Amino acid sequence: MFFESDYITFDKDIHTVTIADTTQTLPVVVLDTEHKSVKRAAGDLQNDIERVTGHKPAFNTERLNTPSIIVGTVDNDDLLNTLDVDVEELKGKWESFLIQTLILPDQSEPSILILGSDNRGAIYGVYDLTEKIGVSPWHWWMDVPVKTHDALYLKEGRIVKGEPSVEYRGFFLNDEGPSLMTWVRSHFPDFTHEFYEKIFELTLRLKANYHWPAMWDSTFYEDDEKNIETADLYGVVIGTSHHEPMNRPHGDWKAHKKGPWDYATNKDYLQEFWAQGIERSKPFETIINLGMRGDGDEPMGGDLSFQEKIELMETIIADQRQIIQETMDSPVEAVPQMWALYKEVKEYYDSGMAIPDDVTLLWGDDNFGNIRRLPTSKERSRTGGAGIYYHFDYVGGPRSYKWVNTVPIQKTYEQMQKAYAYDAKKLWIVNVGDLKPMEFQTEFFLRLAWDVNAFTPDNLDIYSKEWADYTFGEEYGDDIAQVIRDYVKFNGRIKPEVNNLVEQYSWENEYEAERILEEFSASIDLAESIMNRLPDNLKDVFYQVGYYPAKASFTVLKLQLMANLSKLYKSEGRVAANSAALEAKRLFEEDKLLTFEYNKRISNGKWDHMMDQLHIGYTYWQQPDELIMPEVATLSRDDMLEEEFGVKVVGSDQTDYYTKTPLTVDIYNKGLRSVDIKVVSDKEWADVECSAFILSVQRRLQIKIDWEKAPKGIADVKITFIGSDYQTESVTFSVDNPEVPLSGGYIPIDGKIAIEAEDFTGKQETKDHKWTVLPDYGLTQSSMAIYPVNGQHDYTLEESPKLSYDIMLPESSDIEVIIVTAPSLPFDPDRGMRLGLSIDELKPEILHPGDLTQNGEHDSPDWQKSVIYNCHHYRKAFKQVEAGEHTLHVTLADPQVVIQKIIIDCGGLKPTYLGPQATPHADYLENYSVTLPASLQDYSFVPGELITRIGYVTTSGFYTFVSETKEKSTLTIDGEPTDSSDLIYLTTGYHDFEVSPETGSYKMVLEKESSLAAVSRIHRGKADEIIVDLMLHNQGESAIEYKLTVSLLSENRQIFIAASRGTLKSDEQRLVNFVKDIDPASLPERLTIELEYEGNTRTISQPLNSFN
Repeated sequence: MFFESDYITFDKDIHTVTIADTTQTLPVVVLDTEHKSVKRAAGDLQNDIERVTGHKPAFNTERLNTPSIIVGTVDNDDLLNTLDVDVEELKGKWESFLIQTLILPDQSEPSILILGSDNRGAIYGVYDLTEKIGVSPWHWWMDVPVKTHDALYLKEGRIVKGEPSVEYRGFFLNDEGPSLMTWVRSHFPDFTHEFYEKIFELTLRLKANYHWPAMWDSTFYEDDEKNIETADLYGVVIGTSHHEPMNRPHGDWKAHKKGPWDYATNKDYLQEFWAQGIERSKPFETIINLGMRGDGDEPMGGDLSFQEKIELMETIIADQRQIIQETMDSPVEAVPQMWALYKEVKEYYDSGMAIPDDVTLLWGDDNFGNIRRLPTSKERSRTGGAGIYYHFDYVGGPRSYKWVNTVPIQKTYEQMQKAYAYDAKKLWIVNVGDLKPMEFQTEFFLRLAWDVNAFTPDNLDIYSKEWADYTFGEEYGDDIAQVIRDYVKFNGRIKPEVNNLVEQYSWENEYEAERILEEFSASIDLAESIMNRLPDNLKDVFYQVGYYPAKASFTVLKLQLMANLSKLYKSEGRVAANSAALEAKRLFEEDKLLTFEYNKRISNGKWDHMMDQLHIGYTYWQQPDELIMPEVATLSRDDMLEEEFGVKVVGSDQTDYYTKTPLTVDIYNKGLRSVDIKVVSDKEWADVECSAFILSVQRRLQIKIDWEKAPKGIADVKITFIGSDYQTESVTFSVDNPEVPLSGGYIPIDGKIAIEAEDFTGKQETKDHKWTVLPDYGLTQSSMAIYPVNGQHDYTLEESPKLSYDIMLPESSDIEVIIVTAPSLPFDPDRGMRLGLSIDELKPEILHPGDLTQNGEHDSPDWQKSVIYNCHHYRKAFKQVEAGEHTLHVTLADPQVVIQKIIIDCGGLKPTYLGPQATPHADYLENYSVTLPASLQDYSFVPGELITRIGYVTTSGFYTFVSETKEKSTLTIDGEPTDSSDLIYLTTGYHDFEVSPETGSYKMVLEKESSLAAVSRIHRGKADEIIVDLMLHNQGESAIEYKLTVSLLSENRQIFIAASRGTLKSDEQRLVNFVKDIDPASLPERLTIELEYEGNTRTISQPLNSFN
């Protein structure tokens, strides 16, 4: 659908034309009279055919008398006069192209024509073909390997593509410090034409045409005079960001300023400064930014009143247009110009400021992906049209986000499709920050801008899969698309930068934190599986676009949650607080190692510094100066009791016939010693999964109800826990097994009802609006929206689109209804964000989500909360609603509201981030699946006695295994047999200890703590190469000298040995790399690394079965 090769084939038949095979390679022909940008792109066509087939076409600038691949434009009479081709579909079109086979008048064999309606149309035709033959737009920027083929053929016929949905489409490199800025200056002279060649090629391969250059610490025109010439060579339109008027980047002002950046007091110099910018860019294709904000992306200052600022802005724009009129060769009305209505500037326009009709109004989102304003019906007739400035990256309040992707494509689609529907389609520009690792969503945004009608809410997952299929192959596409979707959905709920700001996922209610970690962990397991299965030439590609952003996002989220858990555990006196705190510290280090691997290892260090962005430890909107470990809580030995345990109900102390949720309880140690526990139930129909056990740290037990034997009505069951010193603790649960089950609607569970928006029981539509499910959009499941959003709106509230939900209340009660919606803004100035809410036949009451004022200066608390939590809440209380069946009606008073979830608090709602899990409809219990709490295995602390199979190593270092049984004991650690008489190196974290025989007493004793962390990886390089990478990190406070010896073994025979020495400073990380040519007939079976430091030898042994 999106990436199918609809006109390219790799098999020859009588209906194909050869591009290249072993017998023939068609030359590329582009006349010398074509624009230089077309000729340059034709050169890429020549090179790409060679990359794919190994056969390089000849390149000619004159017509040949033999079959050729001809690249040109419809306005080139020198070309068209020699062709017999119908060009009516291209005449007068913007950036369109055709690709067709044809026999030229003086020839007998067919040629191939790539013809553009204009220069960029021809360029897009070239790149459309090269993508179809196997050259990804990301071949350089993401190291996607070219798909090679022995032969290429074009199917006979003709295809026409274009016009693009949006006239100007591009991305903005912004907030580029520290990552992109440092990377550029370590790989290029600076932000010079060598760098922009790569940017402009990517722009065109993605069928974009417009670019805002980086500007934090660079200036496009003056850093390198060839920058703008290179843009012209490639055919890319250059703009400047929203606060850089008249083609003068802010860096120009820093270099040449005379006097203040204040038009009221420095008008003459500013006019001179701006005139120089227009004169300099006159020969080139640009869109001129009008207006003026304060110096350095700040609001306009001074002592002017609001009305005086409007009048001054009108004067500024009038004077700027006069400069354009006097400088340019075309009338000012014919020169592309835009005015960015960003932050406070929007208020000037909304308050009546006049702007010439031919100027494009560039509306912005709120910096968090929610569009602030779209054209009214009157504004849609403006000749200048309207555009959108959108964000995947932002620096500012309430928190900056500039690390990995946090904006799901479902959100981007929902917002930008509305922009298109409201005719904001002159210009779309998206802030992509450092560009990496935003590759997937950047391409989606630009493909959407190219053909918005190709996308629907139902095919976004198809797009993701096909993108992954194209990039990685169909064998991996489904899984890789899933990993990308998952991590962005999790980040779309809570941005990593704000996860220490919000009321986080709850450890106490709805199993919320456990569920989130379990779901995210399953996705990371899938990512690990993909990495193990991928061929080596795709591993680094996946690391960039999928593995790193997913694993690092998971690591940062789990880090914060484990820090929170350590505090909760300490408040309960659980000794498990210490392992939770240590796990948080381990994750803090793991984040550094993931970043190190991205920067130093993948693609042989090509992307070093690209992941330098700090992302842990924000305390206000600006990024921290360094990564800051979240605060954790631990118990000292003095805090621990000698021999005591505690019990705690997990989730709810109630269960019922409708959900049949197992009752769950945690038993946890509060002391220094293990405890023998006996468990007794006072009801035979309540079965405890284990009646006796030894408690080391903590254990989770489930109590299952035999619903056939349980008495009808509400009954209690008491579970008693008896310790070895006769300490007794008990919990009492309530069991609801009704005589006559409820029916007729969604029912309360634990005092609340929760319904996903798409699970309505009735709906009302209009002739102009239809309800549509937006799959996978929202905090939990999906969303409901109306389409088209710009249909007729003059309906009464009773006639408006409505969703209805049947509910059943078992008893009369006060309730509060909470409607969760997307965090959209009232982009139609004639309307708001209103919902109507009613029960049964009552008249709907209009609800509002709060004050959503947002202009970058005086942002309302309601708006800030909406972008932090990624939703709005509409609330309405109903007093003494009678028992029985009722219908809740949610009416769409304004069309831009997107409904995600309905929550009804019947008195039992508890704090969670996502709200309660969906509760069942009494008539469709077979469709309801209960969510169980995560399992909680007991474990032993190491160093210490191995009471359980799982051990948590608290300190990395060298250990000895001590057996207190007379029988000879064997030890297996993490599946690897270990000589129990040797020193054994263990890293902090969970490990699996299997001891045989199982009877007896065993201990792991710490002999020497280690300050050196080491992670190894082995992978295939070329066909005859094996590469061994070892990443070292000195976590100690002093320097360490080390020696490495690497061995590869085959049939216990050493086939390779190498050594390396070095010194690591405190907190230094280093990647040590070994490359070995191998005999394919004698592949290695095991990798052994001996690491000598501080008088000890540590051995890392890794089987290589999967590698072979």
